[in-house]
Amino acid sequence: MRILVSEFISLDGVVQAPGGPDEDTDGGFAHGGWTHPFFDPEVVGGFFDDTMSNADALLFGRRTWQTMAAAWPGQAGDPFADRMNSVRKYVVSDTLGEDDLTWNNTTLLPGGEAVAHLRKLRETESGDVVVMGSVTLVRALLSEGLVDELRLVVMPVILGGGKKIFPDDGVLRTFELASTATNAAGTNVCVYRAVTAG
Repeated sequence: MRILVSEFISLDGVVQAPGGPDEDTDGGFAHGGWTHPFFDPEVVGGFFDDTMSNADALLFGRRTWQTMAAAWPGQAGDPFADRMNSVRKYVVSDTLGEDDLTWNNTTLLPGGEAVAHLRKLRETESGDVVVMGSVTLVRALLSEGLVDELRLVVMPVILGGGKKIFPDDGVLRTFELASTATNAAGTNVCVYRAVTAG
């Protein structure tokens, strides 16, 4: 199984609160919803449709899962929403319990066991598991060398601060550009694949 990370990201590497003003105001972040002027249904929307249609599972940190679980079940009837609701989902958390898993088809991965479980999935199963948002989880996955592909929707804006997914541990990690597309607003959709040493 491959782990694919899909993120909206600013020129200065911020991924916090792309969807709306109240999504995540941690640290006084005041730019929630910053992606809207740079989104288009063809290039960016098409990219996410393609990502979702090929995903065998989704993987989330607790906070992102809770945001998604509150939003998507009420949007049934739209093909994208139907796919979000029906696909297999994993959530990494030490605070959620089985009774909290109200979003259809969700499996809980306790935080302390998540890395080992994901290593096993990569070795024993096929298909793609897609991670969206989930800043802390993505940083951990990158640190552990568990990200096979970075799918970055790079938007032409500098946010001046906010949450980032990249580890700052001094370790060199190499990726190769697999594809890129640009929309009229200047958004670059870039797919990077991890280069394995050898």
